[in-house]
Amino acid sequence: MGKDDSRSDSSGGMLDRWATTIKDELAQDAFQRDPEFLKKILPLMDIWARYFDAEVRGFDRIPAKEPVLLVGNHSGGAITPDTAAFISCWYQARGLDDPLIGLAFDAAFSIPKFKDLMRKIGQVPANHRNAARALSDGNSVLVYPGGSHEVFRPWTDRNKVDFNNRKGFIKLAVQNNVRVVPVVGHGGHDTLRVLTRGRSIAEALNYERIRLAEFPILLQFPWGVSTPGLPGIPLPAKITVEVLDPIDWRHLSDADLDDPQVLQDCYDQITGRMQAKLDELAGENPRPIRARVRNLMRQVADRHFSTGR
Repeated sequence: MGKDDSRSDSSGGMLDRWATTIKDELAQDAFQRDPEFLKKILPLMDIWARYFDAEVRGFDRIPAKEPVLLVGNHSGGAITPDTAAFISCWYQARGLDDPLIGLAFDAAFSIPKFKDLMRKIGQVPANHRNAARALSDGNSVLVYPGGSHEVFRPWTDRNKVDFNNRKGFIKLAVQNNVRVVPVVGHGGHDTLRVLTRGRSIAEALNYERIRLAEFPILLQFPWGVSTPGLPGIPLPAKITVEVLDPIDWRHLSDADLDDPQVLQDCYDQITGRMQAKLDELAGENPRPIRARVRNLMRQVADRHFSTGR
């Protein structure tokens, strides 16, 4: 056996073990949210959000007395700082007695320590069964239809909403009789540079075994060119999250959901609204890192003068 064959077998064995770990983790009860843990970690999430000068607008557009399906665009690589900012805002506004359940990709639940954090803050593996259970229990659910495809889109596409034509969330909302609330984030994809999704690399490595279609190549501080397996320090980009008015598809029937054109119309409706808002936010703040640094310098100067130093 040559060196390349040996390396291939080693890589394959590692992926097989990873796939087994994912399978074992997914066999556990998905719902392990821990309010006491959340109470302890929320101040840290708030500090994390302030690092990005994160701002959540339009939160009062979210219906208060009914479960909803919150649909967001996904940015920022594996760290997704805009998600942390939104979760922090949710619990500041709603309190710990109003759970927010997030749908996360399966592989995240195989990462030591990180998986425990994910479960305790209310993240569950992304599938219709878990989402339907959360909604039927009266909890709102946050979903990112674009998944890893969108969160690892190239930096040049940072201001594009890209759900990769995934429409399962539409059926989820209709079948569970809930309204859909679009949530648009801007700035998160400036905290690092995604150079490529690495689809061809993922295919060559047979990453489908771990339910991933990407092997992203990133440019991040301080490592330079690297992968998400070596997390970097996110750049301090100004993050803005805006909640849009709810969309109501509850008049649709199961028969309607069998019509591809109905699904496409719903898909175009929500992605069109979200893209228009993302365009607006990008026009308002075209350079999120510069804006964050400028605001930070202004805060330092204000503090300096207020203390008379």
